[in-house]
Amino acid sequence: MSPSFSPRMHRGLLASTALLLVPLGCATSSQAGAARDEAALRTEAPPRVKPRWGLVIHGGAGVISRENLSPEREAAMRAALTEALQAGHAVLAKGGRSLDAVTAAIRVMEDSPYFNAGKGAVFNHDGVNELDAAVMDGKTRMAGAVAGVHHIQNPIDLARLVMEKSPHVMMVGDGAEAFARSQGMPLVDAKYFYTEERWQGLQRALEQERAKEAPPAQPQPQPGSSLTPGVDPITGDHKFGTVGAVALDQEGNLAAGTSTGGMTNKRFGRVGDSPIIGAGTYADERCAVSATGHGEFFIRYTVARDICARVEYQDLPLPEAANSVVNDVLVKAGGEGGVIAMDRQGHVAMPFNSSGMYRGYIGEDGTPTVAIFKP
Repeated sequence: MSPSFSPRMHRGLLASTALLLVPLGCATSSQAGAARDEAALRTEAPPRVKPRWGLVIHGGAGVISRENLSPEREAAMRAALTEALQAGHAVLAKGGRSLDAVTAAIRVMEDSPYFNAGKGAVFNHDGVNELDAAVMDGKTRMAGAVAGVHHIQNPIDLARLVMEKSPHVMMVGDGAEAFARSQGMPLVDAKYFYTEERWQGLQRALEQERAKEAPPAQPQPQPGSSLTPGVDPITGDHKFGTVGAVALDQEGNLAAGTSTGGMTNKRFGRVGDSPIIGAGTYADERCAVSATGHGEFFIRYTVARDICARVEYQDLPLPEAANSVVNDVLVKAGGEGGVIAMDRQGHVAMPFNSSGMYRGYIGEDGTPTVAIFKP
């Protein structure tokens, strides 16, 4: 072993199995081509004097199967992920802040009907879209979050306003929207969020709920039905719908953000981990994380902060820390999902314990890389 190759670097190389990416060319490829391109890229370069910079995104994790995802829809989702990556990269390439890159990428996914955030948000039990989001600046540890908003086109922008224009970290419901108006942010009519696919997903969930409450002679929901938390109402896949981004800018500063429409047929103002700082979203000067999964578990185990704490206190390489939390701590607890993460050296981790996670990465060279399934 050469003197410049430290034991810590060695551990980082051994722990680099968390990076699962696909070349951009597969965004419009056939199913066979996409399957071939799902090969894992397991790389971890030693730290450089000048930090690398780049962006990582996710669009939800869960039991995402090829048979339930048509070639047309897969191509559209890959294209949307690519667009989000390019939006964030455009900011970073000009020397922009990681915070600006994160919000730019998430805004693209919030505007897409293919992800459960913003425009594509699912409906709650009452037929209403409830949106949550959070953002955090690793350099300052300033953070902002909103939960249960109904008329905000891009919740990630309102979360940032809470961070930058108020003394608070989190605002919810009507109060958050009143703050939005006070800051000149326009509110949109609730019909903006309506998509027929999401609406029909709610109707199926309600029908299955009624069947479950009927006398025992009535047919009962089967495992994997829309009553199961996180089942995608469009494809039928077991999916936790969230979008997120983490970025490292040319100055070596990190940021993270997450946005979600919650769960189909949710009740009682339920809020998941996405807007909870330290659970679904976290960034400091060493590490940034955005999570997607069964939110209750991510809250209980403070997943995002736990990963960064292991980097800070145990001096673990980021991939090792992220993999340990997602594939050991969460699995033992019964929690499903995944995370995206970056450290200040530009190392990337994307571990997940489900069968798939919509995800992507773009670095200094501007080449987007996207993936959905496990290789």
